[in-house]
Amino acid sequence: MNACFVRPLGGRGRACAPSALRNWVARLFNVDIRKAKAHVYRLQMRIAKAARQKRYNKVGALQWLLSHSFYAKLLGVHRVMSNKGHKTSGIDGVLWTNDEDKANAVRHLKRRGYQSQPLRRILIPKSNGKKRPLGIPTLHDRAMQAVYHLGLDPVAEVWADLNSYGFRQKRSCQDALQKAFTVLARKSSARWVLDADIKGCFDHIDHEWMLQNIPMDRQMLATWLKCGYIDNSVFHQTNEGTPQGGIISATLCNMVLDGLEQQVHQAVPRQGSRVNFIRYADDFVITATNKELLTEKILPVVKAFLEPRGLTLSEEKTHITTIDQGFDFLGCRVRKYSNTLLITPKRSKVYAFARQIRELIRKGVALPTHDLLRQLNRKLRGWFHYYRAVVSKRTFAFIDFIVYKALSRWMNRRHPTRGKHWLHRRYFLSQQTPTNSYRQIFYARCARADGTTQQITLFKLSDLSIRRHVKIRSQAIPYDPAYRKYFQKRWCQQRLKRDTDKERLAKYQLVF
Repeated sequence: MNACFVRPLGGRGRACAPSALRNWVARLFNVDIRKAKAHVYRLQMRIAKAARQKRYNKVGALQWLLSHSFYAKLLGVHRVMSNKGHKTSGIDGVLWTNDEDKANAVRHLKRRGYQSQPLRRILIPKSNGKKRPLGIPTLHDRAMQAVYHLGLDPVAEVWADLNSYGFRQKRSCQDALQKAFTVLARKSSARWVLDADIKGCFDHIDHEWMLQNIPMDRQMLATWLKCGYIDNSVFHQTNEGTPQGGIISATLCNMVLDGLEQQVHQAVPRQGSRVNFIRYADDFVITATNKELLTEKILPVVKAFLEPRGLTLSEEKTHITTIDQGFDFLGCRVRKYSNTLLITPKRSKVYAFARQIRELIRKGVALPTHDLLRQLNRKLRGWFHYYRAVVSKRTFAFIDFIVYKALSRWMNRRHPTRGKHWLHRRYFLSQQTPTNSYRQIFYARCARADGTTQQITLFKLSDLSIRRHVKIRSQAIPYDPAYRKYFQKRWCQQRLKRDTDKERLAKYQLVF
């Protein structure tokens, strides 16, 4: 008998938590959001089971039942309002600012008479100087996409490639990086790598192919694909591609590329070729024992797979290289040094983050110290958790040094007439280390609502240890009952790594 902490998945048989009672769903409709999720999850499990059995007529019937469910509509609006983008309006300028707007949105999510409105086009700068077009749907269109995405996601998970990690539940960039480490770290691993990227993947997908091959309501899919966009008050039609700002767009892109891994493995002999496939969204890596295998067999298969879908490889970002020279993947540099594989943060990403930190501190010269520390800690923690699973100890020490120098300039600019001893007493706190020595750390005091004082200290990246990420099983999907306990244990193991969650997890302890 092994003891494990298990997160409850359903909402049946339990009283509503205080946080759920404060939710607008419970306040307006007297429904616990967990009950709605449990109801929708049961339907999604049935859809996934029918997809595994290739009973596609039943898949369509269950999708229709789900899209017309009141609970699914609740979750659709709830997802839109839980996203940071709920404060960004579409072309109609409408925002849901109060409970009445949200309730009306749930009631008006109907298929009959629905027509998607054009997208609002904005351009986002990229790291290479170019701009990425982003189409922003209206809140109503986003909610409709969220509802139909609930029925499409189970099929997408069943059909997905085993080593596809982008925009899928329970999977992350760290899973893709760990897979790359697994297949390339050994001395006998493949030495040649095809680092490929699809040119304008979201913008050039063929509409006809999607309408014929995506298993969902074709009328709804067509209205989202053909809705057009408005740029500088001018309407433009969309004859190809799927909008990058839509909720359902990432899943559609994944389904367009699913099957590529199988085609690659069928093109080469499995024995001795050491061919491995790793994909995150439209960025994928293929390994092989020699260059000829990649150029003569694998690359033509990839191009033939993409052609009917209206896609091509980007010549600028597609390279064939050796692991000794290394390649960039998901913001990291993957390279072997004397038969030792190291995955390190990409140098340009490190310098870009350092510039962001300097700019944040420079602009915060008039902010209260505790507000500046909160903003700074939020950025540092997010960056730390992304690169914690790779070789980044020296990089973390470098970022800590950059933060210290920037804060020193911030103090001198804020108090130009004060000496270093006064600044030290004002902004630094003596903190004991595990070795019983003392160090000085930047801090600030903040008044709480109850009248007490809280100390906020600077988050230092080099204080915490590097911890390897445990890759998810390739066959595991959240809609397969065989992996239910696996995901529960995995969730517990990830949460138990954070000391602040241990007390909260204790109440969910179960014995198997």
